Amino acid sequence: LKRLTGSDPQMAINVEQALRILGKGIPVMLHGETGTGKEMFARAIHESSLRRSSAFVALNCYAIPESLIESELFGYREGAFTGARAKGGRGKIAQADGGTIFLDEIGDMPLTLQTRLLRVLSEREILPLGAEKPVAVDLQVICATHRDLTAMVRAGQFRQDLYFRLNGLVLQLPALRERSDKGNLIQQLLREEAAEQECE
Repeated sequence: LKRLTGSDPQMAINVEQALRILGKGIPVMLHGETGTGKEMFARAIHESSLRRSSAFVALNCYAIPESLIESELFGYREGAFTGARAKGGRGKIAQADGGTIFLDEIGDMPLTLQTRLLRVLSEREILPLGAEKPVAVDLQVICATHRDLTAMVRAGQFRQDLYFRLNGLVLQLPALRERSDKGNLIQQLLREEAAEQECE
């Protein structure tokens, strides 16, 4: 995680705060523009924690059609819906059991699913589609968004109780143009790119 700091003061603060909550089960909310490295930061949190030997599972809430996101998140049992696989399917949350679930673009999650996610966070269990009994899960939750969730809560587009549940630690990732060490970062990226070209 410390390798992401560079020499930028804001990133140093972000890393220091993230290190303080490792292993404490506190949800993390990452704010930042597209391209600020939110998934990279989330993965670094996971790899710096005791959960690093378990799965890091990422789900982009914007990229998956609303009709599929429920089965993607919670999984389903055999025969739960037309076209369901014969043996059912494990959802992203079940896949992350023992590890970390990264929910990117959380602001684009439909309201109906926000209710179910809130239950997962409060009860620490999921109910796959078509299942009768819930399944216990143990996971670190990291979310990311570039949207103003506070404004969305006021507009009724995002659940206030879920908003407060997810905002355990809120980190603002600076855009590249705002970083004081952007020159060094660009040089590092060029060196890494050159090294990859040499290996090919």
